[in-house]
Amino acid sequence: MKEKRMSLSSRLRINMLITIVPMVGLLLFSLVSLVSTANSYDQIVRNITAANAYSIDFKQKVDYAMYRVVIANTSVQHLVATNKTEVCNPYELIEETRQVFENLKGISQKDNLRRIKNILKNLDNLKTQIQRIETNNLSTAHHYDENMRLLELNIYILTEITQEQIQEYIYYEASALEDVRQMLHGRVELTIILTLIIFVCYLFSLWLSNKKVNDSITRPVKELCVATESLAKGDFSTTIKDASYDYEIATLAESFNHMKREISRLIDTIKEEQKNLRATELQLYQAQINPHFLYNTLDTIVALVECRMPHEAVQMITALSDFFRTTLSEGRDFILISEEESHVRSYLKIQQMRYQDILDYSIEIDPEMYQYTILKLTLQPLVENALYHGIKEKRGKGFIRILGMIENATLVFTINDNGIGMNKEHLLEITQRMNRGPKKKNEGGFGLYNVQQRILLNYGPEYGVTFSSREGEGTTATVVIPMRLDDSEKIPH
Repeated sequence: MKEKRMSLSSRLRINMLITIVPMVGLLLFSLVSLVSTANSYDQIVRNITAANAYSIDFKQKVDYAMYRVVIANTSVQHLVATNKTEVCNPYELIEETRQVFENLKGISQKDNLRRIKNILKNLDNLKTQIQRIETNNLSTAHHYDENMRLLELNIYILTEITQEQIQEYIYYEASALEDVRQMLHGRVELTIILTLIIFVCYLFSLWLSNKKVNDSITRPVKELCVATESLAKGDFSTTIKDASYDYEIATLAESFNHMKREISRLIDTIKEEQKNLRATELQLYQAQINPHFLYNTLDTIVALVECRMPHEAVQMITALSDFFRTTLSEGRDFILISEEESHVRSYLKIQQMRYQDILDYSIEIDPEMYQYTILKLTLQPLVENALYHGIKEKRGKGFIRILGMIENATLVFTINDNGIGMNKEHLLEITQRMNRGPKKKNEGGFGLYNVQQRILLNYGPEYGVTFSSREGEGTTATVVIPMRLDDSEKIPH
């Protein structure tokens, strides 16, 4: 199907031809008309210019030269040789005039061809009469009277007739300019009419062509934009149908549909993998912590029984049961904050019975927070970190205080201890280890890294755990998470 579609480039080329061809045709017509008229006008002007050179002083120059020849009783050549600046050579002037009008034969108006023939004939007669006078002057007999008669009756009359015919030729050539003007006016009117007709047709065809090309591009592009926006919002149900698209747009739509299917499949795969990864991380964390904590607690219970302290042993067993009940939570990742508080309280109760000489604690959580959920095992690892790395390392009794409050539409928990604290270098190292994970197997910090990564994965990068500490005064861990009523409000991975 795609090979039967017209490509977008072909459609654009056709549109370009529709745009260019009429304008080129109109331009060529106008140029041909203009050039033809200009050539006609120019030819007439050249003809008039050429003839005009002999229309004013032809008679005067020839008459004066022949008058000097007659009264001097000499030849034309001798007269011209002795009076170069005063007289012209009538033979050369006649020949120049003949040559000009011979050339005008093929380019003049048809009505003027007869006048050119008469001019050429008169020039021949004029040359013959000049030769007669020159022959008489060269003979031994005296022919002055005869030459004067030839001068007045032949030369003067022929030059006058010739000059009149030249002026008549110029007049009729100039009259042809009016015909050219009328022809030019007609062509201008025709050009205007044709231009308007072609321009209207051109605009209409251009509008149709551009509309079709515009629709073939903008409509599918808009559909692609809508589909892309839906895809960006997580809607993978939108499918682009490319039945009427051009080849390139259809290929793009098909690629988009394929990409959408692949992204949907990959997201489902990633969700499943992350779910499995979180479950595996939680299991690994529990597998790392629970045995050690369980062994120590059981040893403490055994010691209480041996010391005949059954009431304390029952309390520890009950706290241990509550602790593991919350840890399991029927396989849920998210539990209520009240459950997380109970879990931490059970843990601290057990640890207080073990370390009653060095540990005291308080838990102060705003009751309004109990309706919201929290990622399971978020606070207990931080409390454990405060106990083992803060309280146990100092002399004297230690105190752990857990606060929970609502600030700026977020849930904020602080775990504060009055342990040994940390200097800036150690605090930076702990923070880096929490964010990147332990580099070595026995380096420590896996619990903090696990808590931080689970918060980032489930809530987003704007939430997590931060530490502040002063050496010798204690450490404060702050946990910030969003207000979620149940785990269905988790952000997608």
